[in-house]
Amino acid sequence: MADNGSHGKQNKVISYEKRTAPRLNIGLIIIGFIFVQMLIYVIMYFNTSHIERHEVREGSLAVNTTYVGIALREETLVDNPSAGYVSFYIYDGERTAVGDLVYTVDETGKLEKASSGQFEESKLSDQELREFRSEIINYVHGFDDKNFESVYEFKRSLKNTVAKISNVNFLKNLEELSGNDVINYCYAPTTGVVSYWTDGYEGKTAEELTEKDFKKENYTKKQVIGDEVVEKDTPIYKICTSELWDVVIPMEKEQALALEEKGYVKVRFQKNQYESWANTKAVYGNDGNTYLKLSFNNSMVTFVSDRFLEVQLILEEETGLKIPLTAIVEKEFFLLEEPYLIDEGQKGKRTVIRQCYLEDGTISTERVTVGIYSYDEESKKYYVDATMLNTGDILHQLDNQTTDVVRERATLIGVYNINKGYADFREISILYQNEEYAIVKSDTEYGLKVYDYIVLNADSVKDQQFINK
Repeated sequence: MADNGSHGKQNKVISYEKRTAPRLNIGLIIIGFIFVQMLIYVIMYFNTSHIERHEVREGSLAVNTTYVGIALREETLVDNPSAGYVSFYIYDGERTAVGDLVYTVDETGKLEKASSGQFEESKLSDQELREFRSEIINYVHGFDDKNFESVYEFKRSLKNTVAKISNVNFLKNLEELSGNDVINYCYAPTTGVVSYWTDGYEGKTAEELTEKDFKKENYTKKQVIGDEVVEKDTPIYKICTSELWDVVIPMEKEQALALEEKGYVKVRFQKNQYESWANTKAVYGNDGNTYLKLSFNNSMVTFVSDRFLEVQLILEEETGLKIPLTAIVEKEFFLLEEPYLIDEGQKGKRTVIRQCYLEDGTISTERVTVGIYSYDEESKKYYVDATMLNTGDILHQLDNQTTDVVRERATLIGVYNINKGYADFREISILYQNEEYAIVKSDTEYGLKVYDYIVLNADSVKDQQFINK
């Protein structure tokens, strides 16, 4: 079969991808836009000052001051009539009547040996347990880790309490045990509160004190311990004969005289937070220093074991507008006399006539509106905004040719009020302040009112700066 020279052709099909324009992802665009916007806000936040507002409210601060004082009482020392072992029968701080047995003195010491072991055989009554509990509680509340000597005083006091309990039980059989031994019975010479310690301050008056008496490093307190040998003619205890007593504190003369004029003050004792009213009197010590004598007619027995007392004077609470100290700023002003200020009916503003020069060099005047921020009653001058005037400006009075040169400056304490959307200085009069807040007068002519808004941190703004709400 003849070949016709032609072969069957195979059709090869090549497919091409259809090219289309890229699709826009709207979601990604929106997310990207939000991200960029947030990034801009963050950058702006960290590069701009942040102004916090504070709403002015009424409040009060207690004016309290703490002092360390010396307690003075009517203290009568009682001497021991003979040497020997002493046994107490009255608690330290317990009230006794005339003729009550306070202690005995065993001159031979035989009874002291015979009494050993008596306490172990005794059971504590409810009253005795209450005495222990009260003594421990008072010690815990008054403990000061800077004064470790108080631990030893507490130990001696407990020892006396234990000895007293033992001695009371032993006293019932004392006559049988004593036989021919010499026992001296010592009775209270007067009514009062018994205390078994001395320090040399007994009988002192406020006028006899000096600065040296307040230094604890010079102070020595001698505690008499029961069941120990006591020498003859030495003070063995003292008896406080009156509920009237004083606490004397060192104080500046002006403040002491002011409190004396007031007549009384409320006092808080730091030892147990007990509060009482005291009469006040300024006194002068032997060294010429001024002291304040606080006189009480109660609670003497509560502090009978203390010579030094930390007291807090609770003065009157100052009430007014309470603002943080961070909001307070000091600003400088010009002082101008009233004849140079024209009242044209704008609240808090006045107009001055200032000398100026025209383009051709002739002298003329112009009116300038200035802000008024305070008035000094003593000098009869106004505090005027220093931004609108310059030192050396010549001012004219309205109805005559009298002139004055702007030169005198003074400062005021105040805050920035932002009620109108910009930092407007307002003078304040501080009544009292502590570490965080100040109490200022309210409703003063150029000052603040309750519910005004002020800048919390005065360092974050400038005078007349606009505030974004």
